[in-house]
Amino acid sequence: MVYLLFPMKIVENIKEPIYEEMELFEEKFFKSMSSKVALLNRITHFIVNRKGKQMRPMFVFLVAKMLGNGKVNERTYRGAAIIELIHTATLVHDDVVDDSNIRRGFFSINALWKNKIAVLVGDYLLSKGLLLSIENEDFDLLKIISIAVREMSQGELLQLENLGQLVLSYNELSGFIQNDICSYIKPNVSYDFSENNFCPTYPYCITDIMGEQNTDNCETPNGFLYTFGENSN
Repeated sequence: MVYLLFPMKIVENIKEPIYEEMELFEEKFFKSMSSKVALLNRITHFIVNRKGKQMRPMFVFLVAKMLGNGKVNERTYRGAAIIELIHTATLVHDDVVDDSNIRRGFFSINALWKNKIAVLVGDYLLSKGLLLSIENEDFDLLKIISIAVREMSQGELLQLENLGQLVLSYNELSGFIQNDICSYIKPNVSYDFSENNFCPTYPYCITDIMGEQNTDNCETPNGFLYTFGENSN
């Protein structure tokens, strides 16, 4: 098994401007997974204690602060929590699909609690993320997340369909990237990758704040991400 090492110093440097927000996020994220079922709480506690780099919520907070004059609000925390919940759900399901017993250097959920429980835990996390959107009427975020989950599922099926195929065309490879890898990133930064022909044009982009003033592919400059940086009245 090959482990890809990501220098933690780089992660800490990225995290530095949003250190306080990430500390509070971890509390809110743990609470967002709470359940009346003791088994679920044991498993979610196991997940939280073996967290990854949390790059996705970091992207949310960084962009929100860029667009919100250095401030974030409750909607920002919800957005970060929803994206991390969905991501965690996909990891739990992926380990079942891939028949993997290791996740982040520890035993995976399916290795410890078997496939049936792992699938249900993934479903639970997915539903918590969707409900968090609905309960707070974040329907724009719900749409983005739903599209991302659809594309990730299609990407996984494409990979399974081509398993063992030694030669892939450029279009097939870019299809994997578009449906799998890009779908993990777009909900976090909503950047328009269409110029590179990998990800389809997204209705919300931040090309203008990255020094590229061309917003032809954006319905609204700053679009959806701006609302995560707005200050509540």
